[in-house]
Amino acid sequence: MERVACAWLPDWPVVSDGSNPDGALPSAVVAGGKVVACSVAARAVGVRRGMRLRQATSRAPGLEVIARDVEGEMRYFEPVLQRLEAEVAPRWELIRPGLVVLPARGPSRYFGGEQALADRVVASIACAGHTAQAGVADTVFAAALAARRRVLVAEGRTREFLAPYPVGILGRARLAELLVRLGLSTVGDFAAMPGDRVLERFGVDGEAAHRTARGLEARGLSTREPGEDLTAACVFEPAEVRVEPVAFAAKQLALELHERLTAAGAVCARVEVALTLADGRRLTRLWRHEGRLSELAVAERVRWQLTAWQESGALTPQTDGRDGVEGIVRLAVRPEALSAATGRQGLLFGERTASAEMEVAAGRLQAMLGHGAVTRVQLGGGRGPAERTVRVAFGDLPPENGLPGGPWPGRLPAPHPTWVPVQPETARLEDVRGELVGVSARLELSAPPARLTLHGQPAVDVAGWTEPWPALEQWWNASKARRLVRMQIVTANSVAWLVALEGGQWWAEACYG
Repeated sequence: MERVACAWLPDWPVVSDGSNPDGALPSAVVAGGKVVACSVAARAVGVRRGMRLRQATSRAPGLEVIARDVEGEMRYFEPVLQRLEAEVAPRWELIRPGLVVLPARGPSRYFGGEQALADRVVASIACAGHTAQAGVADTVFAAALAARRRVLVAEGRTREFLAPYPVGILGRARLAELLVRLGLSTVGDFAAMPGDRVLERFGVDGEAAHRTARGLEARGLSTREPGEDLTAACVFEPAEVRVEPVAFAAKQLALELHERLTAAGAVCARVEVALTLADGRRLTRLWRHEGRLSELAVAERVRWQLTAWQESGALTPQTDGRDGVEGIVRLAVRPEALSAATGRQGLLFGERTASAEMEVAAGRLQAMLGHGAVTRVQLGGGRGPAERTVRVAFGDLPPENGLPGGPWPGRLPAPHPTWVPVQPETARLEDVRGELVGVSARLELSAPPARLTLHGQPAVDVAGWTEPWPALEQWWNASKARRLVRMQIVTANSVAWLVALEGGQWWAEACYG
């Protein structure tokens, strides 16, 4: 069984932005309205990864909010990868910036054991000025968890290591929810189920999760025939000196790669991005794929890698050999570690359905405009207007935010607003003396509202308002509990607003027109 070493750099999205993750000021990196990483100071006051931005700012009023820049994270991580390749071993597999894995058997023998290898990895990253943690296990999934705990899982003991974790750690929300309802709350409980019964009940995706729970790689053996090459490549004549045309060509290569994999009935565990430069050098980087990256996702990773190489100076021509020759002459995307594709079964006979045609069209649009450009509306549960209607990128699962039917005590009654912003806008509700209007625990206003000020707009006199009503969410969970009050305000210019008070801050959640 192959052993896998993993290096994890905590809070990398925060670190790559130039912030100090251990600093006194709380900070968080946000994408899609949710926290994807936060500093130690932010976690100390209750901010957690996956939390909504509004909830995070209510817990940390002085929170520094940073928009996520994955391309910037990759540029900042490239020197760390180059150091690891020079000082530890080549061919690291990149899962995401800040998380990389390596086959451990060869390097551990060279350095004198797995502990020596882990120490070498941590020391090499420390020389680059960053804090890292390392772990070793039998699979990539287990090695990533081992790195977070700074442990070396003994060979053949990966299943025991994974057993105490909750099933949600497997990354399949619907499967985890069903397993918990069936009484299988831990990975060990799920691993104890017979494999044939898992395949029969939960399908091929459930079988892959079951293999992971048993301490095995989710994918089986390679299905590539001898001599079969599924590499997608593009040659540039003359050599291309700009990164943008090469990144544009990567979109077509990603499409071609997926078409070849589909025709071969295979998926790949990783993708190698390879550049051949005009001075004869060849640059390569491995990205973890696991059969889950779309065409757009592959093209994005190629673009991130190109930008990282450019920023690090790797694309600058060498002074020896063919002096003065610069540019890129070939870009190749090669799949590695192939296994049988076990996706949805299509129709054996008959025409393609309208649903399939729509999926193809949506996929093409996403490849041109971005993954989030094509969305569908999903009715969700919640009390606020923004929670009731959720836009989900086509092909993604809907968020697990509760049943639409409720009950949802304190939810917004009809008639519903005509306009709801993507994120609530900051507001200020004042009384006649210019002081902020407060609401007591008994839902009594500190003073009648007189003026409403929205972010970036002049103050408007208040013509009428409703009594405030409360919304208390997850009061039983101290880390997720929320308490806010809402009011409907009518201004002098005959515009009605829905405003909410949470953590001493007023927000404009919606407009009735």
